[in-house]
Amino acid sequence: MEAQDVMTRNVATTTPEATVAEVAKLLIDRHVSAAPVIDTDGGLVGIVSEGDLIRRPEIAGERRPSWWLALISDEAERARDYVRTHGQNVGQIMTRDVVSVSETTPIGEIARLLEERRIKRVPVVRDGKVVGIVARADLLRALAVRQAPATLSRKDDRAILAELQKILHQQHWEGDLLNVVVEDGVVHLWGLVESQDTREALVVAAREVSGVKQVETHFAAPPSWA
Repeated sequence: MEAQDVMTRNVATTTPEATVAEVAKLLIDRHVSAAPVIDTDGGLVGIVSEGDLIRRPEIAGERRPSWWLALISDEAERARDYVRTHGQNVGQIMTRDVVSVSETTPIGEIARLLEERRIKRVPVVRDGKVVGIVARADLLRALAVRQAPATLSRKDDRAILAELQKILHQQHWEGDLLNVVVEDGVVHLWGLVESQDTREALVVAAREVSGVKQVETHFAAPPSWA
């Protein structure tokens, strides 16, 4: 399986000009822990995560560097850290050295990348533009649905996925809390779906797609605070 088989396609993004308050609200509203930062042309220029926000003095309190840390650390490094913790817009607090992958990157390589770089997710880019994001949870879902030996080619599975994504988009059922994985003709639906009617409709939509052998649901109700 590759990134395009498991990635979340409806990606929550922000811009360098967005305020800290705006990006905090975005992460909460979209139920995500990070958002790629894009420029006016849609190009990937950074990523901002909840980790960048919880270090701020409004949450963690004002931290004064110890005298020994001031001796061994670089002044420019301390200045950059101050801007990241006190900056008022995304461009000042985001991580600029973004690790990204392509749609055809194998998920095994993505797993190694997350482990080696100690990160939780990677944007998926095509020609410099963000087309998806793969998080640890997406890799776990892929692991959970692995079946061997596969009788359908990945091309067949991707055709099923593309057709189902088209249906979901037409019916406005795609969203941040819904994820679809297709493996050997079996459609796996993951997500937080509150309505039983919507759950049934999603299953019906999946079964309508030519080539689908089975539909497995992994739904859960959204938490009460959501």
